[in-house]
Amino acid sequence: MENDIIFRSMELKDIDQVEAIEQDCFSQPWSRESLLHELEEGHGAHYIIAARGEEVLGYAGFWQVFDEAHITNVAVRRDVRRMGIARAMMKEMDELSRKLGILYQTLEVRVSNEAARDLYRSVGFVSAGIRPGYYEKPKEDADILWKEVHV
Repeated sequence: MENDIIFRSMELKDIDQVEAIEQDCFSQPWSRESLLHELEEGHGAHYIIAARGEEVLGYAGFWQVFDEAHITNVAVRRDVRRMGIARAMMKEMDELSRKLGILYQTLEVRVSNEAARDLYRSVGFVSAGIRPGYYEKPKEDADILWKEVHV
C-alpha cells in the first residue's frame, strides 16, 4: 500500500465522495440521506475513510451494540482496488473496536462475493451460517461472518 494513504474518521466533507463509492460498489447502495444520518445521528455508528490528501479512496464502518460491532460497509474505489486498502481499513476498525471495548465483529457478505469473503477470512472472520435470501437485486443468500477481537 502506498505510504501517502491516511485513515481517519469520516466527516461531512467526505459525503459526496463516499456516496459516489457507495453507488459504484453496491447494487443496493445507501442513499445520501442514510449516509448523512449515520454521521449526524447514528448513535453507535463509527465510520472511517482511507484518503490520499482530500481524495477518498475507500470507507468502512460499523454499528456498536454493546460489545459487538456490526460491520455495515466496506468499500474501495474500483481504480485503487488490490492495493491493500480494504485490509488496512479492517485493521483500523480492529483498533477502533479495541478502544471502544468491542469483543466481537460480525457482518454479512454475498455468498458470490469471493474476493470479499477471502479478505474477511484472511483477517480472522469465520462463517457462522447462511442467511437465505438476505440480499435483493439480485436475490442472494448472505454468509454470516463473526470474529473475536483480541484486546
